Amino acid sequence: MTRYTPSEIEARWQAAWEKNEVFKAVRSADKPKYYVLEMFPYPSGRIHMGHVRNYTMGDVIARYKIAKGFNVLHPMGWDSFGLAAENAAMQKGIHPGTWTYQNIEDMKAQLKPLGFSLDWSREIATCHPDYYRHQQAMFIDMIDAGLIYRKNAVVNWDPVDMTVLANEQVEQGRGWRSGALVERRELTQWFFKISDYSEELLEALDQLENWPAKVRLMQENWIGRSRGLQFAFSTIDGPEGHDRIDVYTTRPDTLMGASFVGISPDHPLAKLLERDNPEVAAFTAECRKGGTTEEAIETAPKLGYDTGIRVRHPFDTAHELPVYIANFILMDYGTGAIFGCPAHDLRDFEFATKYDLPIIATYLPAEDADDTLTEAYVPPKTEKVFYNRGFAGEAWQTGLEGIDSAIAFCESNGVGQGVTKFRLRDWGLSRQRYWGCPIPVVHCDDCGVVPEKKENLPIKLPEDVTFDIPGNPLDRHPTWRHTPCPTCGKDALRETDTMDTFVDSSWYYARFTSPHADTPTVMEDAEYWMNVDQYIGGVEHAILHLLYSRFFARAMQITGHLPKSAIEPFDALFTQGMVTHAIYQTSPSSDARPVYHFPEEVELKGDKAFLTEGGAEVEIIPSAKMSKSKNNVVDPLNIISSFGADTARWFVLSDSPPERDVEWTASGAEAAYKHLGRVWNISDRIVGMDAGATGTGDDDLLRAMHKTIHDVTMGVETFGFNAAIAKLYGFTATLQKSKASHAAQREAIMTLAQLMSPMTPHLAEDIWAAQGGEGLIATTPWPLADDAMMVDDTVTLPIQINGKRRAEIQVPADMPKGEVEKIALNHEAVIRTLDGATPKKVIVVPGRIVNVVV
Repeated sequence: MTRYTPSEIEARWQAAWEKNEVFKAVRSADKPKYYVLEMFPYPSGRIHMGHVRNYTMGDVIARYKIAKGFNVLHPMGWDSFGLAAENAAMQKGIHPGTWTYQNIEDMKAQLKPLGFSLDWSREIATCHPDYYRHQQAMFIDMIDAGLIYRKNAVVNWDPVDMTVLANEQVEQGRGWRSGALVERRELTQWFFKISDYSEELLEALDQLENWPAKVRLMQENWIGRSRGLQFAFSTIDGPEGHDRIDVYTTRPDTLMGASFVGISPDHPLAKLLERDNPEVAAFTAECRKGGTTEEAIETAPKLGYDTGIRVRHPFDTAHELPVYIANFILMDYGTGAIFGCPAHDLRDFEFATKYDLPIIATYLPAEDADDTLTEAYVPPKTEKVFYNRGFAGEAWQTGLEGIDSAIAFCESNGVGQGVTKFRLRDWGLSRQRYWGCPIPVVHCDDCGVVPEKKENLPIKLPEDVTFDIPGNPLDRHPTWRHTPCPTCGKDALRETDTMDTFVDSSWYYARFTSPHADTPTVMEDAEYWMNVDQYIGGVEHAILHLLYSRFFARAMQITGHLPKSAIEPFDALFTQGMVTHAIYQTSPSSDARPVYHFPEEVELKGDKAFLTEGGAEVEIIPSAKMSKSKNNVVDPLNIISSFGADTARWFVLSDSPPERDVEWTASGAEAAYKHLGRVWNISDRIVGMDAGATGTGDDDLLRAMHKTIHDVTMGVETFGFNAAIAKLYGFTATLQKSKASHAAQREAIMTLAQLMSPMTPHLAEDIWAAQGGEGLIATTPWPLADDAMMVDDTVTLPIQINGKRRAEIQVPADMPKGEVEKIALNHEAVIRTLDGATPKKVIVVPGRIVNVVV
């Protein structure tokens, strides 16, 4: 009897796949295409089980589609620009490129033993000039198409990393890497005009039927369409040129409850006042130390400065409202000015309470409710409320009805107009750092800002840079910035900002269709391979990456790099759960940061954990996301060396539904390994049978086989991998107990291998070969379930007497109830249990059960 030895069989079959170029994607008119793509990884230097789960899911789909006769594209690349490489350069004294490319090689070496069906000939890295030169070329095309512009903007500024941060890179008011308090700073930035596509991006979400509803909702909320009123308050003795303050509100129904007007610290009026008033200047400077994210604004203390300016209420001209500069108002949303209605807004209530401003209710939960509010009353817009200061004759209205009434009333009285606005802001792409794609423009004293000539691309990053001084090394490089103007030829300066790394990942799916072309894409390849049929990745990328990719596909179509059919790049999306593991930590002292220990450094004893060296007990924090910073990562190579790649693959697919988190445990891995060994042993036993051996139960075994084919196929088609594996467990048990003939058992084990091949491809190939299968199982057509074999000719019915199971009978599935009753009452066990008694009632539930009541 042979033994299951993954270390031998896995390397052998990986070599066979590579030799036969099984996964090399080539355009073909003979097969339908299928493009499966997982979100590509950042080369941090070490993969973990989260990567294994993500790429195994994609691999199951890719292998299944190959078996179903599709021409499959399943590529891999590296999202390899970013600040982490610069941080490593500063910490380790190594060039970001050296660090990045070494990590790519290390991670590639970790991924390959897992046997993924990847076409490595299409490998790309976004930090390579062969990739980003095309990004620069498209940038120039998009400038020409009016999709990119430059303007001053208030940004999140990290004073330690010395760079702009996206809102999502600010956590609790601090930079996501440096931990420094983020400040507001006005800089000249490059922007994509994504806001021009707000309506289109929003409406197109309805077409994405194969996206998770939660992701579509997250994008819908981020785009944020709102219907509101834009109007102006007239100032009383305001500064020259500021006789009105324009505001936009989504709740015009609360206008009669206005108690103040607030303007952004970056509003033109605030900037005018700070020129001559040191107090205003000091206040606005303090405001700009705060972040620009919604989280930072909502959690920060509400600060205001009374400018002394007053405005008239449009419907109560005797009512004057004070004008405050407020730290919670952003200039880039609406008009940079709001009216505050503290009665119906939590933020305004906090502000009004702090500065002793009136709190005036415009609607109440009941007609006789007290309008002296001790907290903001903010019911859902769909809830009917009593408008005591409304704009319509009907007092009871929902918030949505009240808004419509207010807009209609204001428009009919010449006070502003109803407008639709979107929360989505233009995409600021400038980053003040080295390790990113250089922006291909030149600053000329005579010609202004002009794009570089395409024949001069790529604009490569200089390698002779240092990181011993904070800030962007490109700003202080002695020669790199200096270049002739592409228009007039005079001395000019290159742009030193680099692109946001979201740009790199917003079109890589298109580059994979022709990764070695001299143009960003080849239209014939893009028309053949696009769209991505199945995209897989974490829900943490549900907003920006996916939204930017959707915009970029439109921009590439406008500039001639994608066909119009690819305007929505991802036909189907699946967001997988995380792989979790306990955190093991010790704290040297109460005020010291915890020390985190890798799982291999810890020994478990019952519900406690101890360091293998020294024996000190460690604290266990259960079920946390795997993170390098917490050292609770499991190295897949350790798992592969102990149990094999197929075990790792099987476990991450079998333990829970793929959209949920799965906790990695050593015991779970061992159980998966034992099961695969069991399958191996069954195959080995069948190989050793006499080829002509007969047996009993052939039909039962083959019927179970065809049911399993059907169920596993449905499981794979619907991402129910754990459900499919549960069926494979059941069929394995059936085959293990079977006494069928050699021919039936051989057919069953070969079919089992085919059904397992997307999950455990190496084991499946070896069983296929051992049983004499033709060619590679990876290219063998998927088995088809025979509908006739899935119809049971007989059914097994349990017999209960007074609620207790006493026997079971096997009868034809279509036998009449009366005949079933006769057979049940004549069963030996039933006769013995009745002991001469006459049943009061016999209930036959066809196909289910026989109940005898005595």
